[in-house]
Amino acid sequence: MSERILVLGGTHHVGRAVVEEALRRGHAVTTVNRGQSGTPAAGAEARHADRTDVAALTAALGDDTWDAVVDTWSFAPSAVQASARALSGRVGHYTYISSRSVYTWPIPHGVDESAPVVDGAPDADVTDYAADKRGGELAAEEFGGDLLIARAGLILGPYERVGRLPWWFRRISQAAQGSRVPAPGPYDRPLQYIDARDLAAFALDRPVGVYDTVSRPGHTTIGLLLDEVVRVSGAGAELVWLSPETIEEAGVSGWTELPIWVPPKGELSSLHDSDTTKAHDAGLRCRPMPETVGDTWAWLQAEGYPVGSARAGTGLDAEGEARLWAAAETRGELASER
Repeated sequence: MSERILVLGGTHHVGRAVVEEALRRGHAVTTVNRGQSGTPAAGAEARHADRTDVAALTAALGDDTWDAVVDTWSFAPSAVQASARALSGRVGHYTYISSRSVYTWPIPHGVDESAPVVDGAPDADVTDYAADKRGGELAAEEFGGDLLIARAGLILGPYERVGRLPWWFRRISQAAQGSRVPAPGPYDRPLQYIDARDLAAFALDRPVGVYDTVSRPGHTTIGLLLDEVVRVSGAGAELVWLSPETIEEAGVSGWTELPIWVPPKGELSSLHDSDTTKAHDAGLRCRPMPETVGDTWAWLQAEGYPVGSARAGTGLDAEGEARLWAAAETRGELASER
């Protein structure tokens, strides 16, 4: 049955995936965004407004009603508050895409939705990412109807503007034939993430409640993922697997300088160890890793690497890589072993 879906955003990563999935399901889609960046989806009705301007948002929404709304906002919670209030009574279901970053740091291993969260305010201006997402959750609760709070973990897949998987593709695919690329080990380090398209599907299925929306722990490993990047890109690079101890000695950080990967010990280690039983019991399904990697490569070939959007500090620079090689040589790890 065709439904009317409103997407607040809709041109980047999760928002774009939601629009495309809704259109694939045969729904009528309306997007509201500034119309200044991103790629609009063919087939959706595009309306433009700055969400921080309540009057402009109100004018863009008009008197229309929708079956469901998906909101991906990551900045001032007050913008979510304005949307939730404006749409209360006019939309059947509200989804707010939040983040596991709302949990107090350091996040415990095996944490689920019951873990303590940071403070946030629904009427706040921009503060920091964790507080903004928590404030957005509280603001969305003012909708007063059926509500999904989707606390996403690491989000990969096509349209990923943060630049994590794109960074690995760039580094590996542009390496000269036979040249070495440092790879963070151990090879079998488990990963936990969600493809934006699977997050979109879960949102459009419209469960109600708070869910950690990410794959089960060990959905794949860093070794299998980077091997797939080498394979689909046709690169001739040699991955050289370095130990967490070497990476630490070089002063190189997981997650940011070595995107996606986190060391097996320390504060970052729990980022790939969330208990997602609740979401999977509610119907969350995560596609195989090769599909995510292959489709990301296809997107990069079609539209190019994200320009001016990759998060600052994402990826290893030449100086950091030199430190890695020096530490690896000192520790005798330059043989390409897993």
